[in-house]
Amino acid sequence: MYKGFLFDLDGTLVDSLAVVETAWSQWGERHGIAAADILAFIHGKQAITSLRHFLPHADEALLREEFLWLEHLESSTTEGIVALPGARELLTQLTAQQIPWAIVTSGSSPVASARYTVLDLPQPEVFITAEQVANGKPHPDPYLLGAKRLNLSPEHCVVVEDAAAGIEAGLAAGCAVVAVNPAQDAAHLAATLRLKTLHELAIHLQPHGFSL
Repeated sequence: MYKGFLFDLDGTLVDSLAVVETAWSQWGERHGIAAADILAFIHGKQAITSLRHFLPHADEALLREEFLWLEHLESSTTEGIVALPGARELLTQLTAQQIPWAIVTSGSSPVASARYTVLDLPQPEVFITAEQVANGKPHPDPYLLGAKRLNLSPEHCVVVEDAAAGIEAGLAAGCAVVAVNPAQDAAHLAATLRLKTLHELAIHLQPHGFSL
């Protein structure tokens, strides 16, 4: 029995893959780092986590400069971003049924807001971005904060994710996890449900919550 949803954004509700991969590939060219290596690591993680991984000897000033460069590029590029199949319908359903839901993203506020606003999707009650947590996914902090902001216990929340880092974060937080079209590196993770699209997610209302 569950009482609320915590949604990842990129790759779960929004298809921004082309924008993300183009931006990071351009960043890699600046530093002589192969795009394939970057793209194998970044998904589901905060940008600053990836920057620290690829620039292990950089000081905080340089990391901040690189982060702002990436943030500007990603937040100013929204062409081609679309809602993923079933996202609009599901969020509309949850809002109509008064089921609490939040967005919990690894993106920064400018990037996440730009991508979400351009699609004119239903507005979440809570929107957690990278700036609001000390430790990003795969740590549980983002989803624990999302549950807290919805005034729900983690075990009463369903996390909806696509990336391995996000699935790990949801499981570590003690939530049920629905993996939607998960990446290959998430195959070993014990998600509660695995779906190809959000169209497949069936919600059954109960007197004190809902079941899946």
